[in-house]
Amino acid sequence: MTTNDWISLGVVLVCLLLSAFFAGSETALTASSRASMARLEKQGIHGAGIVNRLLEQRERLIGALLLGNNAVNIAASALATGLLLTWFGRAGIAYATIMMTAVIVIFSEVMPKTAAFNAPDRIALVVARPMQWIVRLLAPILVAIEYLVRGLFRVVGVNLEANQPILSPHEELRGAVDLLAREGGVEKQDRDMFGGVLDLRELDVSDVMVHRTNMISMKVDDPATEVVNAVIASPVTRIPFWQDNPQNIVGVLHVKDLLRALHAVDGDPAKVDIKALLTAPWFVPDTRPVSEQLKAFRRRKTPFALVVDEYGEVEGLVTLEDILEEIVGDITDEHDVAMPGVRRQSDGSVIVEGAVSIRDLNRVMEWNLPDEEANTIAGLVIHEARSIPEVGQSFTFYGFRFRVLRRQRNRITSLRIQPLPRVAAE
Repeated sequence: MTTNDWISLGVVLVCLLLSAFFAGSETALTASSRASMARLEKQGIHGAGIVNRLLEQRERLIGALLLGNNAVNIAASALATGLLLTWFGRAGIAYATIMMTAVIVIFSEVMPKTAAFNAPDRIALVVARPMQWIVRLLAPILVAIEYLVRGLFRVVGVNLEANQPILSPHEELRGAVDLLAREGGVEKQDRDMFGGVLDLRELDVSDVMVHRTNMISMKVDDPATEVVNAVIASPVTRIPFWQDNPQNIVGVLHVKDLLRALHAVDGDPAKVDIKALLTAPWFVPDTRPVSEQLKAFRRRKTPFALVVDEYGEVEGLVTLEDILEEIVGDITDEHDVAMPGVRRQSDGSVIVEGAVSIRDLNRVMEWNLPDEEANTIAGLVIHEARSIPEVGQSFTFYGFRFRVLRRQRNRITSLRIQPLPRVAAE
């Protein structure tokens, strides 16, 4: 072998190493987590900032990677073909084709891309600075290529600017959390909390409120002694008071105010002026988004509001705890009343109280029942049945069999829900 042959072999080796660099860089940079890089940049990792800036000009980055990778691959193949032609004559063309294809595919494509795919963030930080220099160096060529490509797309009628993502950023984030949960990177409780935060914008106050049928309220004209005894027995700390009829809410009593008043009269409930302790009620529309109501609670520094419909009729009440439960799940303390709620049966079915919300049931059972047309499981059955079912009636929809166990007047109070096998449901 002559000196020129050794030089050619050295150049081929350098080209193959550069090809591996470009292939690995492409995979690492495109597969790196934008969220992780944004977090690392905030922590002061300079390489993460370079990665973010490269990804912001993704079209130019891809152009530099493809241009560099193809250039070195073609150069390596041409030099190898020349060498093998010198050594083996015309047969060297076949040898060069087979050898260079195997070497480029294995050592310059598969191996670096596999390594980059397994650790994209780490490798992206390593290759970020060299790729920044290469993009700057090739900028004039890349700009010309971009104009040419965009011109060709316009000729065939493709508008690149009109292509919008299918999912909103919120849905993309939800999908990322679900994917991490399936892969075991996020626990179910954390996934539910992320989902609860993302759902706040989609929920109205009416979706999370305590309905007036379950709302604890008292008559303002009742004797003070009866009111004090009822308040002490109540599991809540704020109680609305009404006059003449339950729709006419005239004030809200805080238990702490009642305790201070009792202390001032030496514990004699008959001397307490209940009306003087009431604070003005705060009414909010049932169509207000939960996220807006959360901000309103923070502004007014009060965690309690009464919910009214478009006619001004009281539908229920909403508290800060109700909103927080949409994020963290059910919050209970030693004063909460134990409710049957959801009871699993040995045959795989579930006994559910009619007032249980569909969202809570989905969260507990990991089901996917729709909650667009109804808030409670009883409401869903009535909506699908288009009537108020009788006790013993069964219905099948959404892959479940619903059987009415108890009914009180026009309210379904208990249901048995049996998940159906997938084939039978279909």
